[in-house]
Amino acid sequence: MSNYRLGDDIDDFCVKCKRITNQSILAIVDSEPAKVRCRTCYHEQPYRHCEVPPSKKDLKKAELFKTVLSSIPGGDEAAGDPPTADKPEQE
Repeated sequence: MSNYRLGDDIDDFCVKCKRITNQSILAIVDSEPAKVRCRTCYHEQPYRHCEVPPSKKDLKKAELFKTVLSSIPGGDEAAGDPPTADKPEQE
């Protein structure tokens, strides 16, 4: 386990710069960084553990997909399942 201190540099994804940049630790909760500030654009944000958040475009696509599935009878059960090809029946 790393010992983080306020002001230490850490790498994280910046939503303004849209890339992983150096960040300064502003707050620590339970010995883990909670809030950081980008050293490039000075934007303050919660610590994301270098995870890139999904784009708004991807979120809209997922919402539209769920809407279409809910309009199909029996579509709610298969909402989480990927489409699969059925095997042809042998005669």
